[in-house]
Amino acid sequence: MLILPTTAGTLEPYNLTGTPIIPRQPHHAFNRTAFAAAHVVSDPLKERDPWKGRPAVDWESTLAFRHTLWDQGLGLAEAMDTAQRGMGVDWLTAKELIERTMADARAHPLKPRVACGAGTDHMPLSELTTVDALVAAYSDQMEAIEAAGGQIIIMASRAMTVRGAGNGSGPDFYRAVYDRLITQSAEPVILHWLGDMFDPALKGYWGYDDLDQAADAVLSLVEAHVDKIDGIKISLLEQAREEAFRARLPDGVRLYTGDDFNYAALIAGDGDRFSHALLGIFAAIAPAAAQALEALASGDEPRFHALLGPTVPLSREIFRAPTQYYKAGIAFLAWLNGAQSHFIMPQGFQSSRDIVHYAEVFRLADQAGMLAQPDLAIERMRLLLKLHGID
Repeated sequence: MLILPTTAGTLEPYNLTGTPIIPRQPHHAFNRTAFAAAHVVSDPLKERDPWKGRPAVDWESTLAFRHTLWDQGLGLAEAMDTAQRGMGVDWLTAKELIERTMADARAHPLKPRVACGAGTDHMPLSELTTVDALVAAYSDQMEAIEAAGGQIIIMASRAMTVRGAGNGSGPDFYRAVYDRLITQSAEPVILHWLGDMFDPALKGYWGYDDLDQAADAVLSLVEAHVDKIDGIKISLLEQAREEAFRARLPDGVRLYTGDDFNYAALIAGDGDRFSHALLGIFAAIAPAAAQALEALASGDEPRFHALLGPTVPLSREIFRAPTQYYKAGIAFLAWLNGAQSHFIMPQGFQSSRDIVHYAEVFRLADQAGMLAQPDLAIERMRLLLKLHGID
């Protein structure tokens, strides 16, 4: 039993009730593409270089965590915002992460798919004021990903929105940049539409504040480059909007849901169309996600929902507003489950959420079967509670 704080400002006893879902290799191939976006494990004992802004990374734990995802049949979305791109992890660290990950992926027996985020975060925003400058910045990272053997995800860039539509970054500006990036890529790319709930600096992406107009602009881009676009990841946290957009995509272009609120229903589909997955929460709920996808591919949709449904309240708590702080919940669960020896994040990001939030994540993880080692999870939760004066 634990004594956990509540949102009402009280302390209440809590007894674990969940049955852990044990990770295993899949027995049946998935019929959905599933990328789990994984975080970076910090090394709190190594000296940092604050002048260069490079975080200290525990490479062994970081890569071991990726192996646990691959062992369960999941693909990997590497060096994305989950890894704190733009919030603690610089491009040089991300590039090293991509190179190390791709080397391990090539050696893994399941030969997992790995897609990697390409952005413009190695350049100051003040220098990214023209189409040529943005294309050059993106190209630097795209070329590094291709050299490492990864698939490219063209991440949403803050440089596209920083000036606003009235200063030359309207829809035509986006189209000019993306036309060139897609055309020059050697292999089909994944586009990335991240809502401003994940990053407020991305408000007005694609040149419109109105999401319907933005959707029309993206679809026009996709239709012009069908052969060079694998799919598009959408993270707007609106199920109906994603379903409407999905129905308009050309045949052969995947919709990768990034909706960490409604992923179960979106992946299951509506009978005509379904979403694939590129989700931060999948790294935290890998056993449930992998075994649910296996069940769905086997034609057992009730089991799919029985496994994945209980994880949705957990995900909604981890990704609640301010949503950009969700990364703390991902690292917290990795710590509870023994995937890392500490709860320290780049730039001290673990302090972005309070103890009441972590207590609720603990409860919901237990109820979803996501505490792999209950005794260890209890021990570590007690330690965190003590640090907050709860004994």
